[in-house]
Amino acid sequence: MASIVFMRHGQAENNTRRVLAGRSGGIRLTDLGRRQAEGAARLVGEMGIGAIYCSPIERARHTAEIAGRPAGIEPIVDERLTELEMGRFTGMRYDDIAKSHGNVFLRFYSGDEDIARSGVETFASVRERVGAVAADVASRHPETGVLLVTHMDPIKAMLAETMGLSAGLLTRMVIANASMTVFGRGEGSLYARAVNVVEPSRYAQDW
Repeated sequence: MASIVFMRHGQAENNTRRVLAGRSGGIRLTDLGRRQAEGAARLVGEMGIGAIYCSPIERARHTAEIAGRPAGIEPIVDERLTELEMGRFTGMRYDDIAKSHGNVFLRFYSGDEDIARSGVETFASVRERVGAVAADVASRHPETGVLLVTHMDPIKAMLAETMGLSAGLLTRMVIANASMTVFGRGEGSLYARAVNVVEPSRYAQDW
């Protein structure tokens, strides 16, 4: 049975600056990020992908375009794959957030109400919308693989939904730029098959 594959966008300018960009526009892939996406495209060509959907955010759209280019697949934008709303933390550096709010990521995955009151989309909301788009594309493309290009937390939300991962485990989990997380199709649900699929040379690198 064909897989549903989630891909994180390639390295973007906010990643190198260690800034929470959220849904801000105008943040592009770095040169390395484009090379990462090109490497992922070579793997996509061997995975039976017949359709590509992507977040509307520029860094994800560009990654999807690169990934689909060898097979001539045009990405379809789906708003449900967008980055989460970061609220008051938008544009802040990770280190500054840690100093003022502690482990904000653990609090986010745990459903801390104070984080939600800061204008941050709840993790429950991310899980709901990402689960819905995965179910939709699985039913829309029953015989072919589908690639969904999105962001780190939507991918973690899908892993939490399918594997029941705790907030602590999600905090420690790395989802590499331009990596693929592969889900198989079971009876009425998806199940995780692989996490952080990248070209072999990248496993020797820091993420």
